[in-house]
Amino acid sequence: MKVYLVGGAVRDELLGISGADRDWVVVGATPQDLLNMGYQAVGKDFPVFLHPQTKEEYALARTERKIAKGYHGFEVHASPDVTLEEDLSRRDLTINAIAKDEAGVLHDPYGGQADLKNQLFSHVTDAFAEDPVRILRVARLAARFTTFTVAATTLQLMQHMVNVGEVDSLVSERVWQELARGLMSTKPSRMLEVLRSCGALERILPELDRLYGVPQTETHHPEIDTGIHIGMVLDISAQLQTPLEVRFACLVRDLGKGITPADQLPRHIGHEQRSVKLLKQLCERLRVPQHCKELAEVIAREHGNIHQSQNLGAQAVLRLLVRCDAIRRPDRFELILQACECDARGRLGLEKKIYSQSVRLTRLLQVVLQVDTKVIANQAIKEGLSGEAIGKKIEKERERVLEIEISQL
Repeated sequence: MKVYLVGGAVRDELLGISGADRDWVVVGATPQDLLNMGYQAVGKDFPVFLHPQTKEEYALARTERKIAKGYHGFEVHASPDVTLEEDLSRRDLTINAIAKDEAGVLHDPYGGQADLKNQLFSHVTDAFAEDPVRILRVARLAARFTTFTVAATTLQLMQHMVNVGEVDSLVSERVWQELARGLMSTKPSRMLEVLRSCGALERILPELDRLYGVPQTETHHPEIDTGIHIGMVLDISAQLQTPLEVRFACLVRDLGKGITPADQLPRHIGHEQRSVKLLKQLCERLRVPQHCKELAEVIAREHGNIHQSQNLGAQAVLRLLVRCDAIRRPDRFELILQACECDARGRLGLEKKIYSQSVRLTRLLQVVLQVDTKVIANQAIKEGLSGEAIGKKIEKERERVLEIEISQL
């Protein structure tokens, strides 16, 4: 029995990157051999075991045969006679098909080290085309390794996979999983670029794909193209190290611009409502987590109002805060402002501009939060008021303190 460290852990080690999860492949063993050594079986579709001490995953060397479309359409063969080279041949990219044995010796039958040096994403064998998730994985890795490029032959294979419908069989959970990881990478726009270059974006996220080539007013958007703007906003969100829900909102907040009537271009009147409708459909299709969906809806609906909030008076500011649920959820409002800042700075030449709306609204929200609603409610009850009348009294006090604060800004 021989054990090898494989995949991303070896790749990242060679690149001088730490922190990757370690995966192991075991050659020359049976499931019973590992069970006898105290390993715990966890694999459902193929033999995977947890190490009794480290709890790291150890998989028996295996080969795969495509028997149906999609991610699950494989027949797996794992036995002691499967070689390391055979196991590595089923992996996606050469840079992920490097193994290191227990003596520290590298085994690289498919030229992964050369591709690391040349910063190239290149498929191991044509078996790459059997798993549509690999398209998403390449796109996601492009967002992480920002100087790497996709080999021409690999891109052609990805385009073929799209053309024959392999991408259409992707399950929503895997699409969201890879999309989320790409959004949390260094340069998320590269994920979109790779998906577009092979035609997968149109099949996976058609609402997003149709934004490319759609013009916006040059006064507000020097980059003009809506799709390019989306990529710039995402990259700003990565620079600001925002959480996933903010980055997802940055991705989908302008979907309505893709269906703006031609006679209204380059203006996009009413695109906010269209965006909310489209992103709800997208979230349902991909089973997007609720917290991401809710934040995205608020931002799609209100980001224009937040951009223009410098000119709002006390009543309008209070209405905006209420629509954003900022008084009840101030922490989430901070995320809303982060997304709006990314939107404002994700424009050609405005990447370093200070987003003063965030500073102003944060200060105004703090003033509103300092209003002691219990004191006002108790006083109102003494005056014989109840229900909606008490709420009106609290609202008036909030407007009053906002007017004072706005006059001092």
